[in-house]
Amino acid sequence: MRLIYKYLLITLSVIIGGVFLYSAYTKLFPIQRFEYTMVDTVHLPWLVAALAARLFIGFEATLGILILTHFYGYRKWVLKAALALLIFFSIYLIYLWATQGNNINCGCFGDDIWMSPFASLIKNILLIAGISLLLRYHHGWRFPKSNMVSFGVLVALLILPFILFALPSTQPEWLGKNKYLLDLSALYAPGKKDPPATNLATGKHIIAFFSPTCTHCQMAAYKMHLMKISDTTLPFFFVIGGTHDIQTFWDKTHASGMPFTRLSQDPFIHLAGTSWPAIYFIDNDTVVAKANYVTLSQQQIENWLINNNKK
Repeated sequence: MRLIYKYLLITLSVIIGGVFLYSAYTKLFPIQRFEYTMVDTVHLPWLVAALAARLFIGFEATLGILILTHFYGYRKWVLKAALALLIFFSIYLIYLWATQGNNINCGCFGDDIWMSPFASLIKNILLIAGISLLLRYHHGWRFPKSNMVSFGVLVALLILPFILFALPSTQPEWLGKNKYLLDLSALYAPGKKDPPATNLATGKHIIAFFSPTCTHCQMAAYKMHLMKISDTTLPFFFVIGGTHDIQTFWDKTHASGMPFTRLSQDPFIHLAGTSWPAIYFIDNDTVVAKANYVTLSQQQIENWLINNNKK
């Protein structure tokens, strides 16, 4: 009976460690989705969100690996840290539930498993109960340098996300002498049902060409939506290619309030090329810079809008 009880605790430790490790993994691809969620729900600045995302994933992976392999460290600091993290995250879930309702994905498992705040709270309660049992009844692997091993894993995995996912450049690709005119006449073609309400060939605009089924396009649109919330003066305009239904695109990006137009395949590819998203900085119908969803920076856009001198 004692042996069965021991193996049950070992199994419990493996399951809890596996949950932490899987949770960290699902936030990695793409890591920007987790960053944007922090900006959206906690209103962190972009750089702080990028730093916090990598540290959080590294810490969560550390707890997962150490609990999975039964290395609990000095005075079981690993289990205590996991318990504190779950309590902290549960407080966040309650805040999320109170402010945004229960019909949203809390992001605990990225986009792999859709989980409401309530469902995630239940998960956390079960994990807290399991960790409490391990704290009380399971000692894990103990040897003279076990604590050194646990802290070594912590340091390594806190650093690893910064190596695998280096903090991105916030500089768009300034074209300099390679600036070129962009013929936007297709957006205003006679008989077009949804021409832009503003003249995009005059003044400064950020025009984003999106395919509604492109994951990177969805990431860029979501990011631009968050930027627009922060600064409503940003002159974003979406050009969405093809004839696909775009409701799913709006559901994933929350950007249905953005001004946009549709283009059929041939004129869309003529303007945007075959690599999407294509995000152009337009100054009086001239493309002066290009960006993607990673290098798109609110600060850079605001600086460009203020600066009257072309790059």
